[in-house]
Amino acid sequence: MNPARKLRYAMVGGAKGSFIGPIHRMALRMDCLADLVAACFARRRAANLETAAELGLDPARVYPDWQSLIAGEKGRVDFVVVATTNETHYAIAKAALEAGMHVFCEKPLSLSVKEAGDLGRIAKRRKLVLGVPFTYTGYPMVKLARDLVKKGELGRIDKVHLEYVQGSFRRPGKRKAWKSDPRIAGPSCVVADIGVHAFTMIEYVTGLEVRSLLADLSAYGNPDGLDDDASILMRLSEGAKGALVTSKVATGEENGVRLRVYGTKASLYFDQEDPNKLVVRYPDRPEAVYRRKASYVNSISPRSAAASRFPAGHHEGFVEALANIYDEFVAAISSGAARDYPGAEEGVRSMRFVEAALASDRKGGRWVRL
Repeated sequence: MNPARKLRYAMVGGAKGSFIGPIHRMALRMDCLADLVAACFARRRAANLETAAELGLDPARVYPDWQSLIAGEKGRVDFVVVATTNETHYAIAKAALEAGMHVFCEKPLSLSVKEAGDLGRIAKRRKLVLGVPFTYTGYPMVKLARDLVKKGELGRIDKVHLEYVQGSFRRPGKRKAWKSDPRIAGPSCVVADIGVHAFTMIEYVTGLEVRSLLADLSAYGNPDGLDDDASILMRLSEGAKGALVTSKVATGEENGVRLRVYGTKASLYFDQEDPNKLVVRYPDRPEAVYRRKASYVNSISPRSAAASRFPAGHHEGFVEALANIYDEFVAAISSGAARDYPGAEEGVRSMRFVEAALASDRKGGRWVRL
């Protein structure tokens, strides 16, 4: 994808030493889609200036806070990347959209459905692109899974199971601190942090909508009481049912994202820790193992083939998947056309999922509609 001109972007958050900000910068550099020209990387002046110096930014375009960045860069940048903690997402994204800037905002898009819907309405009214990094939808084999379902390879979908489990909260460290603090993380920890990835991935691959859910949330190691483990039953459109398990206290797990989709004719299995393959199983013949970048993939899923960057056998992962999403996001800015990236609709639906899970748990495990 080669836009007519290279885009320019500003970043809020993502100072040296953070996790997600540098990942965004790597993903954008991968296809040379946009230049980072302005930033407010951190509230702390030293961290802000040190990060800017390492990245070679003009000191005149390094701002002490996000408010002055948006005021100073209005009309000078094409989009803003919001890579801050949860409680700031809505205010920054809203101000940027109202200043006429496209926005790529970390998940969760906001702390409530109301806020997320507000951002979606502003973006639509201003004809701006609003993207959310539900990164697992950018994996080539996830796109292949989506297209196999669309083509009817699995038949009617009856059952979906997705687990997204980490053991990170069994290890002491700084990342745990703010994600456990409701003043920063919001009303949910694990459901809003990684559960939204799982939810979005289910709807993306199956093409079905989650209509209602029943949630059992736990706080095994969380002193503030925010959820760090969740088991969620789901009723989807077209009669399908699902189960979503997500946890930050799954001892020994690293980043286990495992999707199973069961249809009347076949089932599929994807494990993002083994991202180069997709397994399809049949009741009456041997299983098929699809390999990323294999010659036969293009005829089945041109989208999957286009999202594969390296020759077969070379592992592609998280950064490449995010780069695929950015490719589509930048193309949407350049062309104004709908593209294959998670946007305002996915951001709003993911917040409906969070609020429904919290409501279901509060009601003692009752079914709640999204």
